[in-house]
Amino acid sequence: MRFSPPLVPATLLRRYKRFLADVRLADGTVATAHVANSGKMLGLDAPGSTVWLAPGTGKLPWSLKFVETPTSWAGVDTHAPNKLVAEALTARLLAPFAAYPHVRAEVKYGEASRVDFLLTDDAGKRLWLEIKNVHLSRSDGLAEFPDCEAARSARHLRELSAMVDAGDRAAALFVVQRSDCTRFRPAADLDPAFAQAFREARAAGVEMHAHACAMSPDAVVLADTVAIAND
Repeated sequence: MRFSPPLVPATLLRRYKRFLADVRLADGTVATAHVANSGKMLGLDAPGSTVWLAPGTGKLPWSLKFVETPTSWAGVDTHAPNKLVAEALTARLLAPFAAYPHVRAEVKYGEASRVDFLLTDDAGKRLWLEIKNVHLSRSDGLAEFPDCEAARSARHLRELSAMVDAGDRAAALFVVQRSDCTRFRPAADLDPAFAQAFREARAAGVEMHAHACAMSPDAVVLADTVAIAND
């Protein structure tokens, strides 16, 4: 996913009301940016952090995409993973899903939900795919999700399990918008219910996948696979 024009750096002054952040641009101008993230952004909202901005598409002049950490950029735009995965599916770059040439987004299923992608092969076999954005890392090399209570995400895992019970394939893909993580696990201390839903879904046959990302002011792309930890 390319950025045109390239992202510009700024200094985070404060994040507030979940979807807003005040930033200082390189020329000293203070502006308000949209933050497409309803979570806590745990560890990524410290004043003084370097952030990277794209021009806004709504009422605000800027949209906050990345926060720099000592070891990686961290992507906080929760809309980005679906775009990244859509590009990768179209290009057949994700091996577990390469046999499914037909891709539909936002298909109704489960308890009044919409699955991120419904994949179908030429024989009509289906794979239900949910995408989650991951930006939390509290230990070296370890990515975690979620960073706060995520009841909706737990429900999605239960709905994927129901699709497996019905005879389809189902998978969750955790897009780790970081470059410093090689392992992933649920953050059980932050949301025990999600961690339990994750374990139950995995036991039911829902496939769990994770990918890191490579990021720059010009683009973000899916990169190496990230191992799903068993602990």
